[in-house]
Amino acid sequence: MSARPLTGHCMCGAVSFRIEGEPGESDACHCEQCRRQSGHYFASVNVPRAALQVNGAEHITWYRSSERVRRGFCSVCGSALFWDPPPDRDWTSVAMGALDAPTGLRLQKHIFVAEQGDYYAIADGLPQHAR
Repeated sequence: MSARPLTGHCMCGAVSFRIEGEPGESDACHCEQCRRQSGHYFASVNVPRAALQVNGAEHITWYRSSERVRRGFCSVCGSALFWDPPPDRDWTSVAMGALDAPTGLRLQKHIFVAEQGDYYAIADGLPQHAR
């Protein structure tokens, strides 16, 4: 991946963001919550919180999907954008589908495959984790 910043936005453009520096791990989450939120599985990349700059934050609605986790989406167009873990973790997951191309990123693994939908197969050869 190049050192250039990554950028992205929601479908309508009310929320945009910039990522400075190197992002962390990327994964495809197949848990029931991610599938329901996104309509399929949720592909995201972990980004240090300090590296993520958001414009239009007033258009982000946060949904607390569990006691410890919240999910951010655009309140104008509904685009799923962020998965935010507890503050003791210094990163936020950013939806890879919201990134502007070229990203230079690749999925690294699949998680929560024990909950994957029955309508598709995972056949890309990447590591798969039950949780």
